[in-house]
Order: sequence, then C-alpha cells, then structure tokens
Amino acid sequence: MAKMKIWTRGRRLWTRTIGSTVIGQSLDTTIFTVLAFAGVFPIEAIVAIVLTEWALKCLYEAAMTPATYAVVNWLKRAEGIDVYDRDTKFNPFAVME
Repeated sequence: MAKMKIWTRGRRLWTRTIGSTVIGQSLDTTIFTVLAFAGVFPIEAIVAIVLTEWALKCLYEAAMTPATYAVVNWLKRAEGIDVYDRDTKFNPFAVME
C-alpha cells in the first residue's frame, strides 16, 4: 500500500485498500481454507468456500471504504501529517544494514 500511495501521489485511497484486500485475501483465504479443510471436504467444496469467503471479504472492504476515508482523514487532521514512505526499502529479504 505504501508503494501504491507514492504511485498515486496520495490519491485514490480506495484503490490501495480494496486492491490490497483483493490480493491479500485471495492468498490468505486460499491457504487457510486448504490447510483447514483438505481431506475433510471435496475439492469442489473447498473451491466454493474459498471463492465465497474471498468475495465476502472484498465486498466488506468495499462497503467499509467510506468509514476508512473518514478515519484516515480524521487522523491526518489530528496528527497534522501525511506520511509517504519514499525512502523505505520494502525488500523483506534484504540483509539489515
């Protein structure tokens, strides 16, 4: 999300929140559901569970977007800052310097 904020010059918060949910929840939901239900349910049921859960999570994020905007705007006003992580190194495999 931090890189996307830089790319969009701080605009379009909804693309960052919903986009990260779409990608993150696809991985999280798939991994959890497969680990939790493999061998318990047939593959067709697991796929249906993954797709349903993923869709519900994405719809919830979209529905909560107005609340997210309200909280983010309130925090920016209260703290008086808007942070951009331009100098952050995002490589999780980089050796600490």
